[in-house]
Parts: sequence; C-alpha cells; structure tokens
Amino acid sequence: MRRKGTSEQLAVVRNRGLALLEKGKKPKEVAEILNVTPRSVNRWYQESKKPKRKKPTRSVGRPRKLTEKQIKKLEKALDQGAYAFGYTGGYWTLDRITQIIWQLFKVRCHPSGVWHILDRMGWSNQRPQRLPLHRNDEAIAEWKKEVAPEIKKDS
Repeated sequence: MRRKGTSEQLAVVRNRGLALLEKGKKPKEVAEILNVTPRSVNRWYQESKKPKRKKPTRSVGRPRKLTEKQIKKLEKALDQGAYAFGYTGGYWTLDRITQIIWQLFKVRCHPSGVWHILDRMGWSNQRPQRLPLHRNDEAIAEWKKEVAPEIKKDS
C-alpha cells in the first residue's frame, strides 16, 4: 500500500533514504529509520542506479492527416462558401468537407474525423435555417391580428 503524502513529500523521504545508503547504512537500517519496508529501500537504490529515461520528443499516437499549413489552406477554401465548389446549398456538411479535403490534398478522411479538424480550426456546428420558399410575412401578420384572437375567444 502506498504511503500517505504528496509526490514531493515522498521524494524527500526517498532522497533521505538514498543519502543514508551513501553514508554506508544498510537497507534494513534505513528502512527502520524512515519507517518503510526494506524492499522499498532496495527499489529506490536500483532506480537511482538506472539512467533517467528521456521523454519522447514526438507526441504519442497517430500523426495527424493534415498539417497546419494544409488546415490554413482548407480554411481559406471553406471561407469561399459551398457555392464556390458547385454545391447548391450555401452550407457545409461533414461529407462535403470530406470531399473538399480529398480534392485539395488527396487525403481520405472519415466525416467524424473531419469534425475534429473543424474543432481544431475553431469552427462550430451550425444548422442551416430552414424557411419556407413561399413565405408571406404580411399574410401571417394579418392572420395573427384578425383570425388568431377569434380562435382564442372561442377556446
């Protein structure tokens, strides 16, 4: 079971134990002084002899499919709008952006992966506003003024 204390506090105990070992104390004596097990003292000693491992310089995991330069180029292309690429609606979908990525960079992406690219670019999910094509605002205002109050009275 791990001893109570923060990592810094435990490091102080470990360093004190290593200092006692360097002075010639036996692991069993160090364990009694610090109130730890002899096995812990031996482990500290073995770890102190090993050279420290360097942290990896590259990030862990699969490399990104698009570089930062490509993402900036993609953002400029998306700013032109969907009409510029021949789409009838003026909005972007993940499938459409997937096709644009293929056209520009010859990189295959799944639409769910495109969502992560958009998130990295700082873009948010937008839903197109759906309005009827033959909407008559004057007729709606007149109906609200004349018909709706009559319906309300009857209820």
